[in-house]
Amino acid sequence: MSFLSRIFGERDQRRRLLPLYEAIVAEARDPAWYRDGAVPDTVDGRFNMVTAVMALTLLRLEAEGQRTAPDSALLAELFVDDMDASLRQIGIGDFVVGKHVGKMMGALGGRLGAFRDADDLIEPVRRNVFHDAPPSPDALGFVAARLERLRAALAATQPDALLAGTLPTP
Repeated sequence: MSFLSRIFGERDQRRRLLPLYEAIVAEARDPAWYRDGAVPDTVDGRFNMVTAVMALTLLRLEAEGQRTAPDSALLAELFVDDMDASLRQIGIGDFVVGKHVGKMMGALGGRLGAFRDADDLIEPVRRNVFHDAPPSPDALGFVAARLERLRAALAATQPDALLAGTLPTP
C-alpha cells in the first residue's frame, strides 16, 4: 500500500475481483483437466490451464467493451501478483522475476489472441495447453470441448455476476 493510500484510506480495487480470480484458479486446478484431459500435472501444465481459463474470462469481459476494461486490467494485475508470488515461492530470485513474469504475460496475451480468433479451440488448445507434450486425440478433445463449454457459459453469464466471482461451470 502506498504512502498516500495509507493517508487517504484508498482501498486496493483489485480486492473486489479476488473472488473471480480465485474461481479462475479453482477451475484451472479441477482434477478433471489433468485426469481426463491428460494436461500434465506440473507447474507448466497448471500455468497453461490458469492462462487458458483466464484468457476466456478476459475475452468475455472484453466483449462488454469499455465498461469492463478497468476490471479486466485489475484482473490481469491479480494474475501478475499471483505469478510473481508463485515464482518467488519456487525460488526464482528478485533479479529475474520480472523477466519471468513478462514471459508469463506474453503467454497470456498469446492465448488471448489465439482464443479470440478461433471458432474451434482444438488447434489453440494443442499449441497453448499441450505445446510440449502432444496429447492423445481423446485428451485433446476433452480439453477443447470443456473450454468450448466454458466459453459458451461465460457468454451467457452477466458481467456483473462474473465480476462478483461467479464463474460458470463448463
